[in-house]
Amino acid sequence: MKLYDFPVTAIDGTPQTLNSHRGKVLLIVNVARKCGFTSQYAGLEALYREYKDRGFVVLGFPCNQFMHQEPGNEAEIKQFCSLKYDVTFPMYAKIDVNGRGAHILYQYLKAEKRGFLWTKAIKWNFTKFLVDRTGNVVARFSAFTKPTKLKRRIEGLLGSP
Repeated sequence: MKLYDFPVTAIDGTPQTLNSHRGKVLLIVNVARKCGFTSQYAGLEALYREYKDRGFVVLGFPCNQFMHQEPGNEAEIKQFCSLKYDVTFPMYAKIDVNGRGAHILYQYLKAEKRGFLWTKAIKWNFTKFLVDRTGNVVARFSAFTKPTKLKRRIEGLLGSP
């Protein structure tokens, strides 16, 4: 299976794949509303708005595996993101990113790009995976990496305007 073939569920419950994002540069992020890094929603949205017309997309995957920092349902998550951060990038249904129940997308991402000291496990919310236009996972960034620090890498993958 390729990245674009993995089944995902949109935050509104619609089953789909990532095929609609084929040919785009992707930033895939596990997110949570009650996390110390939640303010990164603003930076992620700013990146999306700045580069979306050039073929860049942020994909948000809520996760409740880290100290239960995303306890809500999809409707609550969507409302929070919309009202608090005016999020317009695609959001998906809540998933697990670690353990036996880890979503197949995250199993793939972690196998492609390991984290600090070559670990596979996601350490916290707002871990970011950068994917090029052909579906290759080119980089992994920890929650401590602010979205603004990714601009140069994103621009390099997008090419000239």
